[in-house]
Amino acid sequence: MSTEDFIIELFWRVDAVLGAVPKHSQASLYPGEVVTLALLFALKGVGPRVFSRWLTRDYRSLFPKLPERTRLFRLFATHRDWADFFLASPTTWGVADSYGIELLHPMREGRSPQQIGRKGKSNHRWIVGGKLAHIVNQLGLIVAWDCSTANAHDSVFQALIGDFQDEMMVLTDTGLHGKAGDPPNMKRCARGTWNVRMIVETVQAMLTTVCHFKHMSHRCWTQFMARLAFTMTMFNVLVLWDGLQVDTDGVIHLSIAPFSL
Repeated sequence: MSTEDFIIELFWRVDAVLGAVPKHSQASLYPGEVVTLALLFALKGVGPRVFSRWLTRDYRSLFPKLPERTRLFRLFATHRDWADFFLASPTTWGVADSYGIELLHPMREGRSPQQIGRKGKSNHRWIVGGKLAHIVNQLGLIVAWDCSTANAHDSVFQALIGDFQDEMMVLTDTGLHGKAGDPPNMKRCARGTWNVRMIVETVQAMLTTVCHFKHMSHRCWTQFMARLAFTMTMFNVLVLWDGLQVDTDGVIHLSIAPFSL
């Protein structure tokens, strides 16, 4: 499938979900176009300027009413809630984990008043940036997410888990344990137990490799949140592109590598 064919089909799939969302009378893009462009940005995994040059140079014909770069990215931030239409439904059990995202090299911490990240540890190393927490269901699809700065303790995301206390048991590592207690649906798993938790590690590895998700360059928190929202959406859309692939042992094989731009 060529990149142009992929973009067209992606728009078709997105518009099928957002078809009931009305277009503003003064808007130049339909909701399906805005979300399609945001998903391409998340998949491309580059900065706003590089993405804008790539899109304008090669695929402007597919989006003849494409707005100027800064206006386009303001649209992404304004309509971040449209990404929620593509989040998966909870299942009997799920897995939660955190993921550090570097926004700035630690050597440059504090040099700019535009810095939005904070210093914290991720994978046993210091970063300056943010921290994403997400819950995947037993199929490997993303159900919910939240974020904070990198210096936040993982326990700040317990409310995200508690939102599903009547629907799903959530497996976590010991890092999400809080001094004040844990949500009733949260099960802490010691190292080496409940190996089904590896499904969330698989999701994170794909996002890191394909979308360069570990490093970003945003200097505005709303833009950073929009990038996270549409990346979560992008993952669900691409994993379900040809349906979930299940082998004879009942193992689900997730992959977004064929769609790498």
